[in-house]
Amino acid sequence: MIITQEMTVRDTVLQYPAASDVFKRLKIDFCCGGNRPIQEAAEARGLDAAAVVQQLNEMKQSAPNLGIGMDWQYMSSQALIEYIVKKHHQFLRDQLPQIAANVERVYHVHGGDQPHLVQMAELFRQLRKVLETHIDKEEEISFPIIIRAEEETDVVSHEDVRAVITELEAEHDGAGELLKQLRAVTNDFTPPEQACTTYRITYARLEELEGMTFEHVHLENNVLFPRFGL
Repeated sequence: MIITQEMTVRDTVLQYPAASDVFKRLKIDFCCGGNRPIQEAAEARGLDAAAVVQQLNEMKQSAPNLGIGMDWQYMSSQALIEYIVKKHHQFLRDQLPQIAANVERVYHVHGGDQPHLVQMAELFRQLRKVLETHIDKEEEISFPIIIRAEEETDVVSHEDVRAVITELEAEHDGAGELLKQLRAVTNDFTPPEQACTTYRITYARLEELEGMTFEHVHLENNVLFPRFGL
């Protein structure tokens, strides 16, 4: 496969998973905004699309199997869901409280003379609430319906699945928008030169949260949901 500017970001990651590392580094959304051609996505970030594609093809040529650890396309929906819960949901349950503690500490210590930290703290509180509510609903309601739709096609209607998936995608978009605002408020998660260790760790962990959320949403929006014609 030769990667071209006309390929969508989504399809590139599906066919060559390691491309997600390049897109993350370049701050190109490959989950909620992944249906755009690489050319359009690159230009939106002020990047040279030809250079992005060249970078991807050079990486693919030198390491064609990089990032191909699991074949998501052929994994059963139940197995994929189990993976999402064990890796991504557990990551959120483990990390969100710790990130919250760092965010609040930095906000209380430095927020008085750095107003953007007030925005950062409020955005993170909103994001945490959205993500925690989202994963609970997925595990308790949405995922069981999706699994039943695949295993018991005569029990769960296409309309029921469509309603579930449409709602989840809207929540993904909401989380993505909050992450976008967090990145903007923190200057691409770049701490000031004089920032203390806790300040730097907080920004690093917020950026890690963004990356993990992109992977999480990619597996649902681009791999799981299209199986149901959506």
